[in-house]
Amino acid sequence: MTESAVRSPRERIGVLGGTFDPPHQGHAAAVPASIGQLGLSRLHLVVANDPWQKTADSEITAAVDRLAMTRAMVEGLPSGPGLVVVDDREIRRGGPSYMADTLAELGDEYPGAELLLLLGTDAAALLDTWVRSHEVRVRATIVVMHRSGQAGGPPSGWRYDTLEADLPEVSSSDLRVRYAAGAAAGCLVPPGVDEVIRERGLYGVGGSV
Repeated sequence: MTESAVRSPRERIGVLGGTFDPPHQGHAAAVPASIGQLGLSRLHLVVANDPWQKTADSEITAAVDRLAMTRAMVEGLPSGPGLVVVDDREIRRGGPSYMADTLAELGDEYPGAELLLLLGTDAAALLDTWVRSHEVRVRATIVVMHRSGQAGGPPSGWRYDTLEADLPEVSSSDLRVRYAAGAAAGCLVPPGVDEVIRERGLYGVGGSV
C-alpha cells in the first residue's frame, strides 16, 4: 500500500508561499498561529524561485540564500517533527514561480486533502492578477491572515476564510534597508535568520557574526 493510499482524506495542508527575503518574525508567528487555528496536518513554506511580479521591478536575493534563511527560521520554531516543511519545489522547478503549478503538485501528493493557501492582505488583493488564477480558486481554500484590527481581502468574487492572529508588523523590504544601513534588525528576525544574513554577508552586511 502506498503512502498516499493510507492518508486521511480529512487532512488539511497549509501552503504559505513567499519570497522570504528575508523571513522575519511575522512569518515565524504565522506558522504556529495557522497550524493551531486551522488544525493543519502539515504546513508547507514554499520559497519562490522567481516571484515574477516582484522581479519585474527589482532584484531579489539568490534562491539558495533565501532557502537557507527560511530553513534557519523553521529550525528555531517549537513545531513537531515534519509538521512544517520548507518546500523548495519552485526553486527546483526553475523559471517564474506560479502558485497554480504548486497547488496542482500538492493536490497530487495529498489526494483528498484540503489545501489552504495562506495570504497576507496585500497578496490577497492581487489574486486576480495571478497567472491561471482560476486554477488557484478551485484548488485551494483561500485564508487571509489579518493582524489584530486589520481588514482587507481578495477582489470581489473570491470566497475566503480569515485567520486573526497577533502577527508582528514587519516588512522584508524595510529589513533589507536596515541591514544595508547597519541599523539594528536582529529583534525583527529570528536569531537563526540573522546569523545566516551575517555569515553570508547578505544585504550589504559585512563578515561573520
